[in-house]
Amino acid sequence: MAVQIQQAVEVGKYLVTQRLMGRKRFPLVLMLEPLFRCNLACVGCGKIQHPNDVLRQNLTPEQCFKAVEECGAPVVSIPGGEPLLHPQIAEIVRGLVDRRKFIYLCTNAILLEKNLDKFTPSPYLAFSVHLDGPREIHDQSVDRKGVFDIAVQAIKAAKARGFRVTTNTTIFQGADPKAIQEFFDFTDTLQLDGMMISPGYSYEWAPDQDHFLQREQTKALFREILAPFKSGKKRWNFNHNPLFLDFLMGEKDYDCTPWGSPSYSVLGWQKPCYLLNEGYFTSFQELLDKTDWDKYGRASGNPKCQDCMVHCGYEPTAALDAMQPQNMARALGSVLGW
Repeated sequence: MAVQIQQAVEVGKYLVTQRLMGRKRFPLVLMLEPLFRCNLACVGCGKIQHPNDVLRQNLTPEQCFKAVEECGAPVVSIPGGEPLLHPQIAEIVRGLVDRRKFIYLCTNAILLEKNLDKFTPSPYLAFSVHLDGPREIHDQSVDRKGVFDIAVQAIKAAKARGFRVTTNTTIFQGADPKAIQEFFDFTDTLQLDGMMISPGYSYEWAPDQDHFLQREQTKALFREILAPFKSGKKRWNFNHNPLFLDFLMGEKDYDCTPWGSPSYSVLGWQKPCYLLNEGYFTSFQELLDKTDWDKYGRASGNPKCQDCMVHCGYEPTAALDAMQPQNMARALGSVLGW
């Protein structure tokens, strides 16, 4: 596994502190969306479906810093849209690194190589490059030929400059397990600092609503994809808690903790999570206090939640489970490469 030791230790201390303070709901990863604009039109994402007046808006650095401090999560994921289109993204990243937050700047990498000079390598910063599979699959997913090769070139350039780089792969219905396994073999050659994977789930504004996975499909597909990893034949470098991978394969049954990955954007704090368009609050505390959390998650019976197994809802659950005595050795072993 590829979660760096420094991050694992600091996140572990944070989780213990929250428990000692008796907090039932608290954030682990803030999804900070400083803009919705993008230079691609991916079929599984609906961010650019927002009205033009919203697409023209940017969060200021000050708004980003305030949200991060208000939320208090130790990890900040910066998706979009495409964050590298933001004219002050380097200032935002510097400010968050100065605050000792672990940053994953999520990018399709089209603009990454020419913007590397704006950033400084740091153990607190990783570029998370969107790659949805091998060349043909990825280019089809983003609806533009040649993007896979641009992204791979940018990954190599960033690694050569000393940056941490991970990949983020969303797997949709109809994926060929063998092709995904070969893709993982290829990404291993890029000397990445980890790979993240998640099943595609029905984001309400996404143009393609026909290829999202249902729950039993997810389990069956990930069992097949991850079989060589589970058996020890492959040692793919996943940037995940191993308990989350167990969940994807159907070996664990978790409840969703949507407050673990709150989303803040130009529209405010999204309720209850970034996959559901049910409005916004003006503060993080409002999100915690005024959301009826019992109406969300699979146990609630909410039909919108029945097939979701996405990392933003379930990785925080797995992180809490890793703090249980019977799981701590395995979680630590994944960090140390045992």
